[in-house]
Amino acid sequence: MNLNLNNKNALVCGSTQGIGKATAIALAEEGVNITLIARNEEKLKQVIDELPSHRNHDYIVADFSKPEELEAKVSEYIKTKKGFHIVINNTGGPKSSALSSAAPQELISAFNMHVICNQILLQQTLPFMKSEAFGRIINVISTSVKEPIPGLGVSNTIRNAVANWSKTLSAELGAFGITVNNVLPGFTDTARLDQIVKIKAEKANTSEEEMISIMKGYVPAKRFAKPEETANAITFLASEAAAYINGINLPVDGGRTKSL
Repeated sequence: MNLNLNNKNALVCGSTQGIGKATAIALAEEGVNITLIARNEEKLKQVIDELPSHRNHDYIVADFSKPEELEAKVSEYIKTKKGFHIVINNTGGPKSSALSSAAPQELISAFNMHVICNQILLQQTLPFMKSEAFGRIINVISTSVKEPIPGLGVSNTIRNAVANWSKTLSAELGAFGITVNNVLPGFTDTARLDQIVKIKAEKANTSEEEMISIMKGYVPAKRFAKPEETANAITFLASEAAAYINGINLPVDGGRTKSL
């Protein structure tokens, strides 16, 4: 299948590790010009060196906990360099906690990092997408959109806000050749999952090895996903081949989610 992505421009958030990094590599392998965005410049430089072909890859240093800084840096970049056909919204989730004990500021901070920053990137990149009659906005969120995950109260709340933001936009932007979709990773072998395993093991008073075994038992595939497997789904949704897929929540979870 020809994904017809050669020479498209993509902005990939949270791209120094995990699913974000794997997505940047997968898109670059299809001929996409990648702009990485994250807060650690040294790690960004390392990922640039790992991308296939260095011809038009670049990075932006920005902290998603500072929306105004993000807006200024992306705006300046687009004015002086290039616009984007593809935006991958991918930001680390809020810390684990029960929703009833979460401080209001935790919800505000998470809303800013996920919903507000997504809105900033949308408004900065939308004019170029409309001018090209091609756009792909893909949000990496969570299976909690379908089934809230115990112990991730703030994350459950904010991830669903992003899902509804996305669904609303998909209806508004479809006529311009722009699709907006969500990818819902399940248990994926990333640093984020390592943190969750550790917290779950401590709460259950068991070893991390035993908790990993228990969690894998929840998945019909009986294993955790590799970041590259989620990246492959994202890459397809970014392509011209997926032009008629719009406004969906796509679980990439090995069949763990029980809802339809």
